[in-house]
Amino acid sequence: MGLVTVEVWDATGNKKREVEMPDDAQLQRMALCQDSWFDWKDDEARMRRFVSDVESRFEEVPQGAGGFRPKVSVQALGYPITQLYPQSVGMGVGFSLVVNADFVSARSAIEQRLGRPLICNTSDGMRACELKLGEKKTALLVTGQNGAAKTSLVGCYYFYEK
Repeated sequence: MGLVTVEVWDATGNKKREVEMPDDAQLQRMALCQDSWFDWKDDEARMRRFVSDVESRFEEVPQGAGGFRPKVSVQALGYPITQLYPQSVGMGVGFSLVVNADFVSARSAIEQRLGRPLICNTSDGMRACELKLGEKKTALLVTGQNGAAKTSLVGCYYFYEK
């Protein structure tokens, strides 16, 4: 789990201090295929805790195609999470996050945590990487504008829906 340094300000706008906060370990583990709701979907208690945690910190994006945005500050890989997709990675079934990180930063953070390099390519205006980690577990990174966008999608896909 990484630490994120944030500035704490009082109500009058005076900076009080910088503090370190941990990344959200559960969300990060799911985005990196280290945990999987697909593996524990039949564990009702665990699913209930996970759903309750997501609902307490995220709100559904209106007409957001299954996306949620944070109600509070949440980080993964050392970067703020701007969206969460708890059941999908694009066209695949899985789990994904959009983080405020460019391609190079997100790739470095993922590879550092997984201890293995991602396999990357550029096509259709997207810079994308993946790493198969096991049966129905592939870590994925996608950044728009040929990798120049300031946000990146990080996730784990289990399989593609047909």
